[in-house]
Amino acid sequence: MSQFCNYPPGALTKEKIGSFSSTNIEKVLLLKPDIIFCTGLEQAPIITKLKQLNLKVYISDPSNFKELFDSIREIGRLVNKEGQAAALIEEMKAGIEKISAKVKLIPRERRPRVFVEIWHSPLMAAGSGSFIDELLTLAGGVNIAYDTPRPYSYFSPEQVIKRDPDCIILAYMDKESPLKIISGRFGWNNISAVKNNRIYNNINPDALLRPGPRLLEAMEEIYERLYP
Repeated sequence: MSQFCNYPPGALTKEKIGSFSSTNIEKVLLLKPDIIFCTGLEQAPIITKLKQLNLKVYISDPSNFKELFDSIREIGRLVNKEGQAAALIEEMKAGIEKISAKVKLIPRERRPRVFVEIWHSPLMAAGSGSFIDELLTLAGGVNIAYDTPRPYSYFSPEQVIKRDPDCIILAYMDKESPLKIISGRFGWNNISAVKNNRIYNNINPDALLRPGPRLLEAMEEIYERLYP
């Protein structure tokens, strides 16, 4: 477990072996794990080192629900919990279908246009190909950052103003009110989301940004914000 692992609650009591991107290899060796679960991006150098030591590593880095289900299924197989993994997948699929059935009744032109802000300095958006884009679409939103060059990419503040989102979702929490954060930006006062006070920063970032079972929770939260 890294020092940032906080879910489920039992994770807080487990031995910590470093941060998300900096692992104490010596401590890992002392713990003698049967298998090590990693993800991609920042952990790539760590994965290389672990494999060089002939340790068994499984990489889970899903970018959509299909890949997440495949990952849950494979993790279940690796830890001899295939039945629990299958039940979790079915539970998640049922939750997704429950919301999708409601969304199907809403014409596309009536679905709110949404900007999901990953970070503010520099401004970064969740675009096409990200699991957040899939969450947003399934929850009945239209992503205004659909044409970014990468799933998570820099985005022009001028484009946000031009595309005029109905809702803005901040993928991070702040002590300031979301309206105060946004309204102070040059030209953003005329955006529909700002004028109608439809800016949200109260969705748990861990559920929204960590691809795991809580993605369903994040999807439900997004739906509730878009269709209050």
